[in-house]
Amino acid sequence: MNGSEPDHFGAGRDRSDTSADRGPCEVSTLCGNVVDVIGGEVFPATLHLRDGRIADMQRGGGPFDTFLLPGFVDSHIHIESSMLPPREFSRLALPHGTVACVSDPHEIANVLGVAGVQFMLAEAAQTPMTISLGAPACVPVTPFETAGGRLGPRAVANLLDDPRIGYLSEVCNYPAVIAGDRDTLAKIFAAQARGKPVDGHAPGLRGPDAASYAQAGVSTDHECMDADEAYGKIALGMHVQIREGSAARNFAALDMLIDAYPERCMFCSDDRHPDDLLRGHINALVRRAVADGLDLMNVLQAACVNPVRHYNLPVGLLRLGDPADCIEVDSLETFAVLRTILRGRVVAQKGQCLLPFAPPAERPNAFAACLKAPADFAVPARGGRIHVIEAIDGQLATNRRIEAAPALGGMLLSDPSRDLLKIAVVNRYADAPPAMAFIRGFGLRDGAIASSVAHDSHNVIAVGVGDRALARAVNLIIEHRGGLALATDSRETILPLPIAGLMSDQPGNVVAEKYANLSRAAKDLGSSLSAPYMTLSFMALLVIPQLKLSDRGLFDTNTFSLIDLFV
Repeated sequence: MNGSEPDHFGAGRDRSDTSADRGPCEVSTLCGNVVDVIGGEVFPATLHLRDGRIADMQRGGGPFDTFLLPGFVDSHIHIESSMLPPREFSRLALPHGTVACVSDPHEIANVLGVAGVQFMLAEAAQTPMTISLGAPACVPVTPFETAGGRLGPRAVANLLDDPRIGYLSEVCNYPAVIAGDRDTLAKIFAAQARGKPVDGHAPGLRGPDAASYAQAGVSTDHECMDADEAYGKIALGMHVQIREGSAARNFAALDMLIDAYPERCMFCSDDRHPDDLLRGHINALVRRAVADGLDLMNVLQAACVNPVRHYNLPVGLLRLGDPADCIEVDSLETFAVLRTILRGRVVAQKGQCLLPFAPPAERPNAFAACLKAPADFAVPARGGRIHVIEAIDGQLATNRRIEAAPALGGMLLSDPSRDLLKIAVVNRYADAPPAMAFIRGFGLRDGAIASSVAHDSHNVIAVGVGDRALARAVNLIIEHRGGLALATDSRETILPLPIAGLMSDQPGNVVAEKYANLSRAAKDLGSSLSAPYMTLSFMALLVIPQLKLSDRGLFDTNTFSLIDLFV
């Protein structure tokens, strides 16, 4: 759109999805080649269903052209990363054969505290997909940023008492665990006392520190970036979740683990944007792993069985007496999902979800920032060299560099010719000056991009070429109380995210299309990143090395402290 008027993305019902009007349908008999992952065999059979369970399984018959197997499970995802609430997330995931996910509501908890977790629980109850939500362990993650929520040991214990809460979510502050921090350990002990698993988050942790972390009771990690790190954690008794998301992609470095330790591996997304979710989910990883020559049953154990067992999910595994949760696929090579069946009801068929779109009843949020002026993003020169964040495409981690300061007239300016741009983080929970730094890797030649999705505290984060564009992009988000924005001298565009500044209230395919358009617009401004907004959202994540920016300033993960911009 030309001019200064923002274009608002998406409105109304998803009228293109006519299959949703038919609704789920109940089936009493299933015929096909049953893939018995636990028994390690494939055989033709007819399944008779009663009251949503497998009442009888008669071997033989056929020949059958299709295969029945347990549904896929995402063992660790932040549903908020899809920019959709749980019910709408399930509508996009079910056609890919995802019957369950283990979801950490850490993002919305950092914005709204316990109220955010309660919103996710209420939304999850509106879908037949099994969504196991955790009690967030680290809200806020560190004391070096401003968050909207705070969950101490008592609040976490109260959440763990709720039978709808399945586990303790990822313990991001691993230095606190290693140091024996009383409050952090109290949360872990509370989960253990209730017989609920404890999820981990320990990028690069090895040796004695990794041993201390595991011995404290942490049972998983989804942050392994190479096989040696993963082998070390498996040796400590941990489960490794092989992550392939929209931002971090570790499948290629870790897939050999599946045949070496099939009982210790699971698949996960961690973060998955809506356009990626439309294209595929765990099914894509299964297809890729089998094509790479990995053992079929080992792959399906990681994709279907291990998460159900580790997290005690109420999901059937295609055994007599189990809930009738399964998928029908065309072959054991392509894994094209023909039908997804939950409790004996077909909920997705031939790529279409049979559940109707329904907007959430509530749109909770927290936004108190005031509009900013271009002068708020000015950086006076105080030295000749500065610390610079270097973004890495496809990774959550960053490098740290020291560069000559791009100064003119006593002020620091972006230098697009050196790919040296200003980055800002604006406190969304109170009116405060922006924290400013410089970053490489975004490649913008014009304008600015901004987001209220900024892990983990979800303040407003922006990267831009000039102060005017930074102010315009940030102000679009403040005016709409959340969203993803892009601004140049001739254009303003926003995808509003009215639910906690993290999620849309529009149909998933609409959000996916508009997000993809916004991402393309950022690339048109010069960004070479595969996912500019996803990468931007992790530039404030203080528990991932090496250099990040919070609303309080530059943060060095090596020293776990704030540092000055100037060297």
